[in-house]
Amino acid sequence: MAVEIERKFLVLGDGWRAGVERSVWMEQGYLGGDRASVRIRIADAQAFLNIKSRQAGTTRLEFEYPLPLEDARVMLAELCRPGRICKRRHYLHHGGLLWEVDEFGGENLGLVVAEVELPEAEHPLVRPDWLGREVTGDIRYYNDALARHPFRDWAAEEKEGG
Repeated sequence: MAVEIERKFLVLGDGWRAGVERSVWMEQGYLGGDRASVRIRIADAQAFLNIKSRQAGTTRLEFEYPLPLEDARVMLAELCRPGRICKRRHYLHHGGLLWEVDEFGGENLGLVVAEVELPEAEHPLVRPDWLGREVTGDIRYYNDALARHPFRDWAAEEKEGG
């Protein structure tokens, strides 16, 4: 069984940019589902079907399968519910782990989130200095939720501490 162990953080400043090894533009949409997030993702010239359990927290079930690019484009256009995620994902290493920093565009413009997958839930984490508040259990920051309720709709409340 595929299990994802991931922590998610807000990003402070641009200190992370110097370590970027590569970047990928992504667009993704979501199909319906109460128990799972079902995502169609195009990342540069590759496409994937991703199914992830909905529970909040560090550990979730996750399955991912490649799709033909043209099929994914049709699915995004015809089958996904309204609301898309557009982002540039940057990959960098810190503390022996691969970090993914997502800079969101569209209705989530201004949001920058870092994620790190861990080999086990209790794996020690060396925090980079550009890492802000942990939002792992806050479902508002999950891509599926951002597609339905974009950051721009609640960003002002967040900045005020709401």
